[in-house]
Amino acid sequence: MQNDVDSQAAGLTRRGFLHGLGGFGALMGIGTFTGSANAADAPKDAQGNVIPGFEASKNIGPTTNEVWTPFSDRKLRVGIAGYGICAFGAAFGFQNHPNVEVVAVTDLCPDRCAQLAKRCGCKKTYPSCEEMLKDDSIEAVFIATDAPSHARLAIMALEHGKHVAAAVPAVFGSLEDAENLFQAVKKSGLKYMMFETSCFHADLYALRQQFLAGNLGKVLYSEGEYFHYFPTPLEGYNPETKRVDINGWRKGLPPQWYPTHSNAYYNAVTGGRFTEVSCLGIPSSIPHLQPQNNNYKNPFGTEAALFRTSDGSPSRMVVSWDISVAGGERGRVYGEKSDTSNVNRYRPPIPPSMSMTHHGGSHGYLTNEFVESVLLDRQPWIDIALSLNMTVPGIVAHESALKNGEWLKIPQYIS
Repeated sequence: MQNDVDSQAAGLTRRGFLHGLGGFGALMGIGTFTGSANAADAPKDAQGNVIPGFEASKNIGPTTNEVWTPFSDRKLRVGIAGYGICAFGAAFGFQNHPNVEVVAVTDLCPDRCAQLAKRCGCKKTYPSCEEMLKDDSIEAVFIATDAPSHARLAIMALEHGKHVAAAVPAVFGSLEDAENLFQAVKKSGLKYMMFETSCFHADLYALRQQFLAGNLGKVLYSEGEYFHYFPTPLEGYNPETKRVDINGWRKGLPPQWYPTHSNAYYNAVTGGRFTEVSCLGIPSSIPHLQPQNNNYKNPFGTEAALFRTSDGSPSRMVVSWDISVAGGERGRVYGEKSDTSNVNRYRPPIPPSMSMTHHGGSHGYLTNEFVESVLLDRQPWIDIALSLNMTVPGIVAHESALKNGEWLKIPQYIS
């Protein structure tokens, strides 16, 4: 039987989501958040186009009618690293959480560091994340820097005794970094959480609740897509020029090195792992994505991976810089049962001060999950094992694509 929830609607109309619930929303009186992001404030590329994921959404899906209940009087002292073209350091609302005090911020670009400080209402700034990590007043850090630096800075933060929240991906193209990060988290005993936005899309969260309740039965097949159209270069930090420019880390990166928005539609729903992969790479016709024009020598603009999962089912996950569609973070899960139960599929309540805009309304949920995990001393949902199990398969998938689809084994991470 089919349990098809397509998140193309997740960031847009939610028609597919409500249809997938078989009228459950109408029966149960699900509330819907209708606030939207201010398009004028959304981050844009060099051509003035809103960056995918930050489009103004008039509907971000069903929300619980429950009221958030304060769980602690304590404020977690947080340092934030990275503003960038997406204003990521401020976009997840740490500065708005009632249990957070943003005590310091940093960005390698002084003007963006100043913007981040202003957005977060923070007076203390540092010229680099490395310097900020020496600040003993900071208990936890949010690493929203360029993707190639995520693992290195996370490990450094853990070594300085700080809990870590990190933007995706957990590691960037390196299996060695993945193992080092895994061991660093285990050794430290501290909390690590990757901020995968798909996890708190309303559709994915509902599927997870159904799966945990046993209402999907055995998963027979899953699939997901992350389509982020790159007709022109998107700026990124360039370690050679030490500034943000169009020849930075984003230019021509292997698609499956950024796989978590799609992989979440199996890994985060079921908690399962990908064990083997065969991946087909498709060359891009876009000039700046040609291998001679990128530092990775990457020949592919699209990579379609077929995974074997730990539960024995097949899973197809595609990442593409060439395909232009709206709502390009989406997925489906097909189980042997048709879910007709009244299991609670709502995302949990969050503080009313937290934003529910961008990336399917996920930002506030991610921040609240991390803050609660630290202050309540529990493991975050997207812990180090889940983070790496969503990230590492893409690294191996790209290797498979370079080997014309050869089946390759994938490292496994277990909490």
